[in-house]
Amino acid sequence: MKTTVSLEDFRREFKQCGRENQFSHEGLAVLFDWIERMDDDTGTETELDVIVLCCEFEELNYLDIADQYDIDLSECEDAEEEINAVIDYIQENSQFCGITSEDDIVYMQF
Repeated sequence: MKTTVSLEDFRREFKQCGRENQFSHEGLAVLFDWIERMDDDTGTETELDVIVLCCEFEELNYLDIADQYDIDLSECEDAEEEINAVIDYIQENSQFCGITSEDDIVYMQF
């Protein structure tokens, strides 16, 4: 038996598991939307497992990601180019889920 999960259900599950601070409010919406798109694209249904999601996905500022993965941003002319360079790097190496209004990127860890 499957249950349809809304964004609020998704957020509630993170809170019930003590993981409400793992992602920002907006970051959880980005992750939720990405999972729904993947399910639609592949015709599958993802089982909601908060702990697995917390282990597989992360939300970090693009500069922190660049630092963590030694992404060279020295030739970028502005923040927009830096963000695009980090997103390109993630897309080449993992799964990019989306970006928040605070320039935090939600992605699958690698």
